[in-house]
Amino acid sequence: MTNFRDQATAREILTSSGDTWAVVGLSNNTRRAAYGVAQVLQHFGKRVVPVHPKAETVLGEQGYPTLADIPFPVDVVDVFVNSALAGEVADQAVAAGAGAVWFQLDVIDEAAYQRTTAAGLRMVMDRCPAIEIPQL
Repeated sequence: MTNFRDQATAREILTSSGDTWAVVGLSNNTRRAAYGVAQVLQHFGKRVVPVHPKAETVLGEQGYPTLADIPFPVDVVDVFVNSALAGEVADQAVAAGAGAVWFQLDVIDEAAYQRTTAAGLRMVMDRCPAIEIPQL
């Protein structure tokens, strides 16, 4: 079994993967976990790019309906969709040229982990950057 919750990889993504984070599933719904995590990432200096079918501007950043629609490079793709949909998002992150993929708490797809890491991206699953980043 793979160590998809590896703390060293999580720290590496947070400290050396770059500062542009596409947050898939981020909308203006302040009750959703994605919104709170995005606020924490911004507080720690990350640029948060909302990716949601509505393409809303969230926390001052223009949103896009898909990763492919973002017209600039993305360093990390943070995934707030359920496990059944997350693998497709990981594949889109690879296609978009992202450097890392982060699946949120309870989002696990080991086949997607194998594909994503085989493509050369760093990846963690079932972790939350808003919990990890203040500990750095």
